[in-house]
Amino acid sequence: MAAKNYRFVSDLWKDAEAAALKGVDRLVYRSNCLGRDQRITNTGGGNTSSKIREKDPLTGGEVEVLWVKGSGGDLRTSTRENFSSLYQDKLIALQPLYQARADKGLKSPAEDDMVGMYTHTTFNLNPRASSIDTPLHSFIPARFVDHMHPNAIIAIAATSRCQELTREIFGEEMDYVPWMRPGFELGLAMQEICRRNPKAKAIMMGQHGFISWADDDQECYHRTLDYIEKASVYLESRYEAKGGHATAFGGPRVQSLAPEKRQEAFAAILPWLRGQVSQQRRLIGTVQDDEKILRFVNSKDAARLAELGTSCPDHFLRTKIKPLYVDWNPQTESVADLKSKLASGLTQYRKDYAAYYDACKRSNSPAMRDPNPTVVLIPGLGMVAWGKDKSESRVTAEFYNCAVEVMRGAEAMDRYIALPAQEAFDIEYWLLEEAKLRRMPPEKELARQVIVIIGAGSGIGRETALRLSKEGAQIVCVDMKLETAEATASEITAKLGQGIGVAGTGISGCGPAIGLACNITDRGSVRAMLDQVALAYGGFDSICVTAGVFWPSDTTGHIPDDKWAVTFSVNVTGSYIVGDEAARTWKEQGLRGNLVLTTSANAVVAKKGSVAYDTSKAAANHLVREMAIELAPLVRVNGVAPATVVQGSAMFPRDRVIGSLAKYQIPYTDDEATESLVRKLAQFYADRTLTKSPITPADQAEAYFLLVSNRLSKTTGQVITVDGGLHEAFLR
Repeated sequence: MAAKNYRFVSDLWKDAEAAALKGVDRLVYRSNCLGRDQRITNTGGGNTSSKIREKDPLTGGEVEVLWVKGSGGDLRTSTRENFSSLYQDKLIALQPLYQARADKGLKSPAEDDMVGMYTHTTFNLNPRASSIDTPLHSFIPARFVDHMHPNAIIAIAATSRCQELTREIFGEEMDYVPWMRPGFELGLAMQEICRRNPKAKAIMMGQHGFISWADDDQECYHRTLDYIEKASVYLESRYEAKGGHATAFGGPRVQSLAPEKRQEAFAAILPWLRGQVSQQRRLIGTVQDDEKILRFVNSKDAARLAELGTSCPDHFLRTKIKPLYVDWNPQTESVADLKSKLASGLTQYRKDYAAYYDACKRSNSPAMRDPNPTVVLIPGLGMVAWGKDKSESRVTAEFYNCAVEVMRGAEAMDRYIALPAQEAFDIEYWLLEEAKLRRMPPEKELARQVIVIIGAGSGIGRETALRLSKEGAQIVCVDMKLETAEATASEITAKLGQGIGVAGTGISGCGPAIGLACNITDRGSVRAMLDQVALAYGGFDSICVTAGVFWPSDTTGHIPDDKWAVTFSVNVTGSYIVGDEAARTWKEQGLRGNLVLTTSANAVVAKKGSVAYDTSKAAANHLVREMAIELAPLVRVNGVAPATVVQGSAMFPRDRVIGSLAKYQIPYTDDEATESLVRKLAQFYADRTLTKSPITPADQAEAYFLLVSNRLSKTTGQVITVDGGLHEAFLR
């Protein structure tokens, strides 16, 4: 059939593609089509199912198997491995067991017990853990079921007139169930609706989302889209009738700052704010200041709606019970005023969160989690979202965007209502959710860290960036040339993935790594780069300066005076400027950090032909010690002293390699491949060491990793040599 013409969703179903698939593969296809349109469901949210006839591996007979998206995963990227498979008859057989416990007043424990029972219904030893939504799919008597969280539907679900609006918009085709925590009881309630109302093809789930079904998978897909389209058309007509954007959220209260002024303000407050919200564990930020979020934060109703919090459970699991809204007017108040209001707002937010926990906790509730907000709303500026890494902070931002759209729609149709605090708490602190958190693998060693690598375009810097990214750090690749910095960042992103969620502002497409240009001999350039890092991630934790310059001498062993100045400017002054400017940010954050400078074995070995380079590196050695004193106790400062690293080094272009081979009388030919020339020179240097092995950028990267990690947490003011055992460099 031809693709349907929708305004508010996209019909991605292709008959030819679907026809080539069968069974579970068609379920995966349907799921991916739904997940690729974020207007249909949010990241990680929603689930789909198919009841499929399969051959029982034990009996050889044919049985009905429920394939349903399991715990975790995202519909957009789900594969067969993301779906659990369960015997449908065994799932149905759990109903009397649940009912017997519920009749004894043990409804809540029975809900949790049933999740454990799903493993006993597993078909063919499928290891994928079942979702808590499994009963919803099993107990609805249809072959194909979709459960989605589109903003337009949730907007209806989050109004005080949800049931009336559902009937008005959808008629008898969509029934209604009031809010219930996802699980067995909700599945039974849906089963009863289907029994009582044979005309029902969908159910509105109060303050949650909706579920729809059919006995044909393509029909199920399009039915899901039809309902979302119908809800969207109704919502937008009511929104426009009330004045549209001009009167949204009660109309504007303040005006936005100009884009460049917003970035200046964000750069000024973000490192400090990151330090404040990272008092328990470090967080990474995403800034958003597009038209939609500004319309909300600038509005008259923003304070009221923000205080109500979010409605859909999927939303507040990321955004917490509510965001922090700061009552600041950019037209009459300064950035200093904003910082003061943020400080008092954070104090009150933590008190409010503790009060919420104390009022709602149960005897077996997990300990209170981090009481800091994950979403901060600032009139005139926009929103800052926080997460354990860039991807998670982007998803947090995405979810609050969804919440804003829900509030917009609900207010246009009626009045927005939030989930009651106790119900929200019971989801946030659900023991099953806590168990899932505890099952997650431990975080990598440099997780939650933002590390700036200066000189990341090649050689040691590039290798260090790649090495640290493997340990979970968000990497800022910096180089004189933007294209080389971005090339390294792109290499990291290609390996780790871009991440998900809204892109935010500051650095477009910001993911686990970004590339920036900077001239470290120019203080203004360094400050601008560090401000860009703040806009991208909220701040930074460590800086590794691997940039350096070696100016080859002429046949007399001398270099021009201006090149002497350049050598010291880059190798010494540049490192000082970086540390001095970064100190401002570290002090604002109040979080411990690391500065690692690159010196050289040449710093302690006097020899002919490199006097400017060698003396600059000797100065860099002492700069390490001086900066360690200057930046203590908040920042540890150490150095890495490589011996000659030829492989991959920007300081060893072909002509310098040839010059060195000639200098040391190593045989070569003019037409010899560069790789061959590099190997010869590297081996020559290696033969002068005790280990007799060429020194590579990867060897140096390991030292940088040690110094930015906590493995040497009591080491500062020291220089680690990575020179293969160059005995001439032994200190004496």
